[in-house]
Amino acid sequence: MPESDVHAGEEKLRLPELLAMGIGGMIGGGIFSVLGMAVGISGHAAPLAFLVGSFVALAAGYSYVKLALGFHSDGASFTYLDKAFPSHPNVAGIAGWTVVVGYIGTLALYAFTFGAYGAHLLGSAADPTVRMALSAGVLLFFMAVNLRGVASTGRTEDLIVATKVILLGLFAAAGIFSIKQDHLVPVFDKGGSSVFIAGAMIFVAFEGFQLITNAVLETENPERNVPRGIYGSIIITSVIYVGVSIVAVGNLTPDELSAAEEYALAMAAKPALGNAGEILVDLAALLATSSAINATAFGASRMMAEMATEERMPEAFSFRSRVNVPWVAIVTLTVLAGVFTVVGGLETIATFSSLTFLLISIAVSVANLRLRKVTHSNAGLVLLGIGLMLTTISLLLVHLWNEEHETFLWLGGFFTAIILTEVFFCRRQGPLVAPDVEEPAVEHRDD
Repeated sequence: MPESDVHAGEEKLRLPELLAMGIGGMIGGGIFSVLGMAVGISGHAAPLAFLVGSFVALAAGYSYVKLALGFHSDGASFTYLDKAFPSHPNVAGIAGWTVVVGYIGTLALYAFTFGAYGAHLLGSAADPTVRMALSAGVLLFFMAVNLRGVASTGRTEDLIVATKVILLGLFAAAGIFSIKQDHLVPVFDKGGSSVFIAGAMIFVAFEGFQLITNAVLETENPERNVPRGIYGSIIITSVIYVGVSIVAVGNLTPDELSAAEEYALAMAAKPALGNAGEILVDLAALLATSSAINATAFGASRMMAEMATEERMPEAFSFRSRVNVPWVAIVTLTVLAGVFTVVGGLETIATFSSLTFLLISIAVSVANLRLRKVTHSNAGLVLLGIGLMLTTISLLLVHLWNEEHETFLWLGGFFTAIILTEVFFCRRQGPLVAPDVEEPAVEHRDD
């Protein structure tokens, strides 16, 4: 039976569910995590850094849309690279391992943010032990939830996303009236290149739109709804990010926001909404990161299990419990994310996660170029997107080399380890059968 027919009798996801999935994935940690860091790097131009991030996300989103419609598969980036490089299975394998490691980074980021805002809510923001305990605790809690086979329903996720958007919207609307104009100028107080460096470092705040491509088989009228879901969620999230960052920068100085880097958005709410604003933002952050941890652990563990089934990861990751849960994968994700969130700083975790998903987005864009006879993509648009992503990555790497040399070397070593792990594992498993490039699932017009 064709793969697209397997889900024919199931209830399909409509555009509202896709938008909730994309927006929820992006705002899961998003601006709660990286606002203070963005301001620390780009100063008054932080809203422009979020705008740069949105353009990069739209550029990457174009290739994800085209490939999702050309190849109806829940495998997403792993599948696309497998199709684009059939005689080089290590390419897809390295991408698969990198995506999984990226998910570990995002889990650590969400847990770090949960702990930081939770500690702030409890009045213990200055105590790193409280933050670490809360971060580890939320990871363990959702590990237990996932091991029991409990999954959030679509309606629950819609409600959580709506609550997050409403709370951030209220913050932005109330904060407009207390903006101090002198806080916004000069715009490029830290130089023009800082906007692109910050845009690259906070790209993790936009990576959630990719979740939509994992649901293409369950989507109603995917040719219409997948593009609208991906582009729509990026645009809506970008408007929220830019609006909230303008209010934050307009209410507090860059030094004040940088000092409260880990819970900057809560501090930014105080001038406009007082102590109640701080509490609302703290609660919104706890809600957002909790749902993101749950969803990421669920999705990443299934990806690990699928790769293990296809002999692209150790077989143990495919082991399932009596309730059909890939328990080894879930436990492994939790332990590694827990170690990362305890020993790593916010900037290191966010930079690692952003760089990971930027590299994957470039790889997916290259795959789209190679498969454009199937995807009917505009080569000029794909090349433009690759150029934009390469520019942001290059500026980020130069910044890290000059300002964070140790972090640069650590990241280089980590990505080298991923490549060596995949090459070693692939050789140990023996040669793999290269997949054939399929014909388009549907015909759709050029852009």
